[in-house]
Amino acid sequence: MIKTGTDSVFRSQESGKRGLSLFLAFLAFVAGAAAVLGFSPADFFPATLAALAVLVHLWLRAPSPGAAAWVGFCFGLGLYGAGVSWVYVSLHRFGAMPMPLAAAATLGFCAFLALFPALAGWLQARIARDAETPEALRAVLVIPAAWVLLEWPLSWFLTGFPWLAVGYVAIDDPLSGYAPLGGVYAVSLALAVTAGLLRCIAFCSARRTRWIAASTLVLVLVCGYALRAREWTAPFGEPLRVALLQGNVPQDMKFDPARYARILETYARLAEGSNARLIVLPETAVPRFLDLVDPAYIERLKAAAVRNRGDLLLGIPVRGASGAYLNSVISLGVSPSSRYDKVHLVPFGEFVPPAFGWIVRALSIPLADFARGATDQRPMAIAGQRVAVNVCYEDVYGAEIIRQLPEATLLVNVSNVAWFGDSLAPAQHLQIARMRALETGRVYLTAANTGITAAIWPDGSVRQQAKQFVQGQVDMEVRGYSGATPYVRFGDWPAVLLAVLALVFVALRRRSR
Repeated sequence: MIKTGTDSVFRSQESGKRGLSLFLAFLAFVAGAAAVLGFSPADFFPATLAALAVLVHLWLRAPSPGAAAWVGFCFGLGLYGAGVSWVYVSLHRFGAMPMPLAAAATLGFCAFLALFPALAGWLQARIARDAETPEALRAVLVIPAAWVLLEWPLSWFLTGFPWLAVGYVAIDDPLSGYAPLGGVYAVSLALAVTAGLLRCIAFCSARRTRWIAASTLVLVLVCGYALRAREWTAPFGEPLRVALLQGNVPQDMKFDPARYARILETYARLAEGSNARLIVLPETAVPRFLDLVDPAYIERLKAAAVRNRGDLLLGIPVRGASGAYLNSVISLGVSPSSRYDKVHLVPFGEFVPPAFGWIVRALSIPLADFARGATDQRPMAIAGQRVAVNVCYEDVYGAEIIRQLPEATLLVNVSNVAWFGDSLAPAQHLQIARMRALETGRVYLTAANTGITAAIWPDGSVRQQAKQFVQGQVDMEVRGYSGATPYVRFGDWPAVLLAVLALVFVALRRRSR
């Protein structure tokens, strides 16, 4: 009888633990989804900061590394499930993948990305797995370091997908001042530290700890604000008139042969109506291989640039000498013709990973077998500037953008995010571009097929942009810039090494005790 009563109590306790575990998992999932509000188009920075503070608190309360990993996974599933749900649009609406399969593929992709926050949770718990590591130290040192060390691999593991690095949400806030020092991951580190400090202010019982946390928080913000006022680069050359053309060609019509002539006429008319010295057309503005395009049309575009005593950048697919397909941008005008070939290709969209050919065969993706361009391409000498070109998704990779710096004086992105329709993707892409401008201290010009076409200043501010899903252009005067920020010189490494040193310090401290 006593045994039966004891078993009943034990089962009740286990049931309570499972209920609590499910509640914490749900809370982590909701916090992750809420964190998306800090990204564009909502741009509500406090939401992401609060979500990270909640994650820090849940990790500190997790009873084991495994439980911390589960909390991190749920947070990541909420973050990516809400933040990159637009993948479904490209798979189902434009890729013709059946709805159930597209939904399952999107969920699987988000679950894969969620493994990285899960590993961050496990790592921070393992580093500080006993009572010798104070909660405050875990909150402001261990957890931020673990977060960055698992966020950074998303920029290179399996070609990478660093789309929702949390540092992007601070582009308009004081913490963005750290971007020229160590890129978006330095901002992520500062943001995670800030979240940990807020958690300490709210929950630490010792008044001295709360006072130190509040003082440190003020210091972090003040330093970020001061760094924002620092000018790392200087104007180069004469002011330059640019025109960024937005043809607004719907994705489901872009590769329709019946629309081909109309697309060409649209861009020719926009180019001929501009008096800019540098005219930029979007990615694959001409949806046909260069050798199949009527040479008279290419001459027509060139004549528009020559008339303005300048140059034109045209996004167009090219067949190389070896027969390889290249997603390219060519220059036409008074300067010697040059070409940039896209280096970082989109998996399944532009190249097929080994053993996955069946996926592309199941989708309606034109030109899905591109080859990579050379990684040592140099800036184009056009329109009196040295222009570093990148294509669409490439500007997600800050460490790759700086390959052409500090030689380049102007950054230009051409893209076609029409693949994702009226989703979060175009606004998020613009937010990413703003961070690239801030990291490099350069004017960043982005011409997109359906938007968002914009001109971004070196401080990350958008000076002019075209409305989405309308035909038009951004026409304004810009400056080239010379010089190098610390990020241009050292890339992501300062942020990564700082995170590593933080974990090493805590691990050695625990061992010495």
